[in-house]
Amino acid sequence: MKDELYKTMWHFFPSFSNWLNDIEDPREKKKIEYPLSSLTWVGILLFLMKLETRRQIKFQFNTNEFIGNINLLAKSEIEQMAHPDTLGYLLKRLHPEGLSDVRVKMVSRLIRMRNLERYRLLGEYYLISIDGTGHLVFNRRHCERCLVKKKDDKVLYYYHNVLEAKLVTANGLALSIETEFIENTDEDMEKQDCELRAFYRLVENLKRNFPQLNICLLLDALYAAKPVFDICKKYDWKYLITFKRGSMSAVYEEYIALKSLQRENAAQIRDDEIEQNYNWVRELDYEGRPLNIVECNEIKEGKNGKIEDTKFVWLTNLKVEQYNYKQIAKAGRLRWKTENEGFNIQKNGGYNLEHPYSHDEVACKNFYLLLQIAHTINQLMEKGSLLKDQIQKVFGNIRNIARRLLEDFRTKSTTKEQLQSLLSVPFQIRFDSS
Repeated sequence: MKDELYKTMWHFFPSFSNWLNDIEDPREKKKIEYPLSSLTWVGILLFLMKLETRRQIKFQFNTNEFIGNINLLAKSEIEQMAHPDTLGYLLKRLHPEGLSDVRVKMVSRLIRMRNLERYRLLGEYYLISIDGTGHLVFNRRHCERCLVKKKDDKVLYYYHNVLEAKLVTANGLALSIETEFIENTDEDMEKQDCELRAFYRLVENLKRNFPQLNICLLLDALYAAKPVFDICKKYDWKYLITFKRGSMSAVYEEYIALKSLQRENAAQIRDDEIEQNYNWVRELDYEGRPLNIVECNEIKEGKNGKIEDTKFVWLTNLKVEQYNYKQIAKAGRLRWKTENEGFNIQKNGGYNLEHPYSHDEVACKNFYLLLQIAHTINQLMEKGSLLKDQIQKVFGNIRNIARRLLEDFRTKSTTKEQLQSLLSVPFQIRFDSS
């Protein structure tokens, strides 16, 4: 497993340690014992190896072999493992923009390498799913930026949420590309920060970091609103927004009426297990904006033998035609990748997204970003061809990869010469094209 991690990092991100060292170090230079790159890698490996607490660094990482492997990854020369509090001290002072920039460089590198090109919608648009999730919950006020949940003027709990943009693909990748923390800027705010406000901040950063990227946003029904349409028009982005009767009632009723009239804009696909009925209506007028609507009604037998009849409807500014309706509908359903391959895995798959690795508000953000970086690296390993045959035959399941990686790092050292020999043999990493 250790070799697969080395190959993955040197294949996709050969300058990764330089990116880490380019982050502005907030510590006093004369007092620095551990370079920023090595400490950051300790934080990344904390999540890659799915340790439950920061305290485990002291017990699991403290071997000579592990220290040697950290030095290879970070291109450093530390002689002993850093204490968990040393990592915590750094992340309390490190500006989150530094780690966020590293993540931008990772995704940009994958795009430049054309590794994600085959997954573009209609051969042109990268699919960016945006969704919010709960991050941390506290019984008492954690910081002045806490959101507050009240009932009958009684405080139930304090919490922090995040809005996450992930580049999603049909083969299961959900790569973190941008994050906006949902938080109050003032304890006395009349209205709390919310997902929609955070969205307007997030898309500005997304456009600034990826100004030339052809993007199609995958959004839930909350975003079926004029300001969102205007932003997408301004940035020349496409969108697929989950459409429900209650979000834009007049438009929805008009769609229902026109759907029965436009019989030519319909199709049916049936196999032995699933029947899919498609309908679409083009250029419905909404305050001078032409909107297209696509519907997929899916009928299949469920696990309990009962027939499941599910309807999916999307608003879009993509031009829907007979030759592309199925691709567009399939892309719309990929929004669930953010929840399933993204948040669900990060909460229940060993990454402990909802665990506070620090009570400092800045450190909490940096730990969150380290988790996203680690999850990206792990996905590249799991979906890449290096481990394709080994996951079932050798490891049994994906969760065992973290245990095997930890054991390899703890017990097997690699020299610079061995690493050079490993990387000198030509190899490729390809993704499943499903």
